[in-house]
Amino acid sequence: MSFIEKPVSAAEDDRGKGVAKCIARCASRAGEPGTAAEPRPYRGRKLTARDGPPPLTTIGATAVAPTAPARASAAPGGPAPAIERIPVVQAATPVSSPDTPPAGDDPYDRPVAELLARMTDEEKLGQLQQLAWAGATGPGGTQTREAEEAARAGLLGSVLNIHGAKESNALQRIAVEESRLGIPLVFGLDIIHGFWTTFPIPLAQAASFDPAVSELDASVSAAEARSNGVHWTFAPMMDVTSEPRWGRIAESGGEDPYLNGVLAAAKVRGYQGGDLKAKDRIAACAKHYVAYGGAEGGRDYNTVDVSEARLRNHYLPPFKMAVDAQVATVMAAFNTISGVPAHGNEHTLTRILKEDWGFDGFVVSDWSGVQELIPHGFAADGEDAARLALGAGVDMEMVSTHVVDHGRKLLGEGRIDAARLDDAVSRVLRVKFRLGLFDEPYVPEQAEITGPTPGARSAARTAAARSMVLLRNENGALPLAKSVRSLAVVGPFADSDDLQGTWAGPGAEKFRSVTVLDAVRAALPDATVTHALGVDAAGRDTGTLPDAVAAARAADVTVVVVGESPDISGEANSRSDIGLPGRQEELIAAVAATGKPYVVVLVNGRPLTLGEWADAAPAVLEAWHPGMEAGNAVADVLFGDVNPGGRLPSSFPRTVGQIPVNYNHERTGRPYDPADPDQRYVSRYLDVPDGPRYPFGHGLGYTTFTISEPSLSRGSVGARALRDGETVEVAVTVRNTGERDGDEVVQLYLHDPVASIVQPVRRLRGFSRVTVGAGKSTTVRFTLGAADFGFWTNDPDGRFVVEEGAVDIIVGADSTATARATLKIV
Repeated sequence: MSFIEKPVSAAEDDRGKGVAKCIARCASRAGEPGTAAEPRPYRGRKLTARDGPPPLTTIGATAVAPTAPARASAAPGGPAPAIERIPVVQAATPVSSPDTPPAGDDPYDRPVAELLARMTDEEKLGQLQQLAWAGATGPGGTQTREAEEAARAGLLGSVLNIHGAKESNALQRIAVEESRLGIPLVFGLDIIHGFWTTFPIPLAQAASFDPAVSELDASVSAAEARSNGVHWTFAPMMDVTSEPRWGRIAESGGEDPYLNGVLAAAKVRGYQGGDLKAKDRIAACAKHYVAYGGAEGGRDYNTVDVSEARLRNHYLPPFKMAVDAQVATVMAAFNTISGVPAHGNEHTLTRILKEDWGFDGFVVSDWSGVQELIPHGFAADGEDAARLALGAGVDMEMVSTHVVDHGRKLLGEGRIDAARLDDAVSRVLRVKFRLGLFDEPYVPEQAEITGPTPGARSAARTAAARSMVLLRNENGALPLAKSVRSLAVVGPFADSDDLQGTWAGPGAEKFRSVTVLDAVRAALPDATVTHALGVDAAGRDTGTLPDAVAAARAADVTVVVVGESPDISGEANSRSDIGLPGRQEELIAAVAATGKPYVVVLVNGRPLTLGEWADAAPAVLEAWHPGMEAGNAVADVLFGDVNPGGRLPSSFPRTVGQIPVNYNHERTGRPYDPADPDQRYVSRYLDVPDGPRYPFGHGLGYTTFTISEPSLSRGSVGARALRDGETVEVAVTVRNTGERDGDEVVQLYLHDPVASIVQPVRRLRGFSRVTVGAGKSTTVRFTLGAADFGFWTNDPDGRFVVEEGAVDIIVGADSTATARATLKIV
């Protein structure tokens, strides 16, 4: 019987070529066909059209900066008088992008179904297995030999940590040319902020408040990776977190759901482009699903106890935005969610992700995440773990092998649903078809990219400078004049080439960071530039502190470069003390005591608790871990070639004891009032000022701006009108009042003062980074709709409501902005 039994169009024929080739190879080398079976329908909970209006397809405000004047303004003021609250409910129906093909209408449904019908149960289970190649990124080591054997037997779906055109092609040939059905493998790798070309860490990219930075990183990374045989990255990470003790904050976009979501969607676009078959694109993976950033105490892998409302309003929105951006895959998280491990959580994996949102890619476990259901105390043994994970919605198991080991037995006993198995396999095959692996399973070795191009380096340098945040700049200490005659560069990271950051990819060792010292010398070829360590990165060895002091005394100005080594940020690197390590502060104090001018540069992977020195230093520049072009980007900012415009994506606490100190907290019944700081019975600490040292959204530059009061296109709008798609436009005028061109990040926040569920004191719902010439002005506009004004309730089935009442619309330069207008929802 022919594999394709009925005439097909030219387009369908092109899509089916890979399967046809696969089956032809199979027929030529297999003595007997596999046990064929008709694809079985998945009999899990079906999608249902719940009561209510059509789903919202746009989340958040969009912003543009035209030169046209603002439209008619509503008079700003305080909260409107309270009116009776009549909720208008937006049902939690499945939401998908307009570009998502309707269910059952995917162009690859037919070839997937036909291939599935030819597969044995063992081959199906094999497609759900991912093994690790050389280069472990988790406990348990590598599985290189096992991967080759499983690929040859047709019992493997994916391999992670393999890269290189020659190496990947060799393994792919085993799968395609020696297995019975010749189904290609999909190769995955953690490409978090660069393959060969290392960009700033994701937290730094979030500080740019510029989605183009994230998209550029992903685009460059995808081209380099695909040419090296990598099809799939385990990024972007979009774990909302207010825990700077947690090492993995370095990989996230910080404490705000909206900012995380915008940047995650941009990265998905950068990785995947418009066609996953393209030779410069790879599949993205939204991780870690979900609420991993809420780990108690900031300890990695720890418990997360969260209400349904907070889950849906705070942790899920970035993932929804990634799904709307057509992300190909999703990775389950290590944590529990209110007592149920994410790898065994049917509510989040199947009901919300696959059914409510219509996600049709596949869910991969994290490293040994299925196995870890056992130590969690959720599964009794490997069989139980396989049953629970597959049943909950995990489609591919990374490294541990419980599904493939126990799947046949569980199927035979009816403990896993055969239709669910077919659903999981179909999802994996569909992504392989979308990647074009059946048509072209190999990569051309002669086209392999072997290192960063000049253009890629330039992009990384621009991204790094654009991500830096000027925290403090007293009396114009920065920028430094290029006419300076002598300059000292001191500190543990002044001459460090290890500024790539956590999860820096294969390029980190091969292509080291440009040092700050080398970059300063290149920027000042005629100046005397000296260097001393002062203290080591751990802050223990201060033997060279006198050398640093002497260098500072002899120089016109000193640049002190302190912070964290990349090896104490990232996964499994939680810190209970997030100050500068060891005795690094002593170096700053010693340089300050010379009485000579100095500035401080921070290189770190998380918000830090900075000592009193931060209030005395003339200037403090947050450079994060900036990637391979670190030194050049720092020099660009220090000497004014780049006017810094980054803003903090996460609040910097004064002390660890304040954590969490995120801006978007809920209001208490006894809120602290800064106008009455001595009031006793309010929510505050006795021994530290209220609020963070630097708030979310904070950042300075080498010029100054004013932002006008917000102007609304209307003073009131009906709740039902919002639900039906009507919007409100907000406009502000941004004026550069300084003498340099520069960037301002205009931020829009909402506050619902009276609601059926207590709302955060403010929520970011729009931002726009705009460049304005000296003495010039521009108008920035935001569009707000029901998705911005509404919120999810604690209904476990998902209920989104837009309530009547007054909503404050606050616009300014950071999360402490006060300029506002009030909209009445009637």
